[in-house]
Amino acid sequence: MRFTTFQKNGQHRLGVIEGGDQVIDLSAAVPEVNADLRLALKSGVDLLSAGKKALSSNANRLPMAGLELSPIMPEPGKIICLGLNYFDHAKEGGREKPEYPWFFLRCATSLLAPNAHAVLPKVSERLDYEAELAVVIGKSVKHATMENALDCVFGYSCFNDISVRDYQKKTPQWTIGKNFDKTGGFGPVLVSADELPRGAQGLAIQARLNGQVMQDANTRDMIWGVAETIKLLTECMTLEPGDLIVMGTPAGVGQARTPPVWMRDGDSIEIEIENIGVLRNKIQSEVHAA
Repeated sequence: MRFTTFQKNGQHRLGVIEGGDQVIDLSAAVPEVNADLRLALKSGVDLLSAGKKALSSNANRLPMAGLELSPIMPEPGKIICLGLNYFDHAKEGGREKPEYPWFFLRCATSLLAPNAHAVLPKVSERLDYEAELAVVIGKSVKHATMENALDCVFGYSCFNDISVRDYQKKTPQWTIGKNFDKTGGFGPVLVSADELPRGAQGLAIQARLNGQVMQDANTRDMIWGVAETIKLLTECMTLEPGDLIVMGTPAGVGQARTPPVWMRDGDSIEIEIENIGVLRNKIQSEVHAA
């Protein structure tokens, strides 16, 4: 099943997608479902059953093309990201395979809606793209095993971990360069885990800048897959419904090219993951947006 989040009267609304281009306001069709994905997951409601109920109803259908979309979860719980999680990306950055995942955190204020403008900040020209798989947690879990880790996954989406590279390199911790406003593209579709291979393995993943393919890889190339990542994280922390894991990017990022390729005002960036969808954003200078 496929879901999206959109704006209606200034509020975020959770929608279930029918036929790829029609959206049903899920909580309008099934009132017991919270309109916020994170809160719906935390409530324990069976979203797949609710989605089926909405799809079989005569609820109003909205054309997806006409909706103002939001990030799939506008305010996730924890946003946990992985760096250097593809062999080729670690190599292009001059590093060997890490012995342990390079985890870092994003903030909800950094998230960016599909089709919205990503912000090229006043203070930097080194804005870079990163095509990534996003994992939405649906159940609480601590001390997961490789056998049961994927049981807590509700679904998968596209993410663009847009990075301000000079700020990322100002400190050994990457946090500051990964949390500029409107740099974490997220969406437009959340695909439930039952519709994809286990752990979203074997899916083609691309980034295209102004139509040119810049990253072209497969999720099977990840060093730590989704199950092992959840196992390692839950050695330390409880993952909760509405948490988000962003699984790292393959080779081909702009900073590793000669000369480097930075995203500029007016550029268009697309992230596509096979059987999930395409996340599109344009770049707008903060100076022009002011």
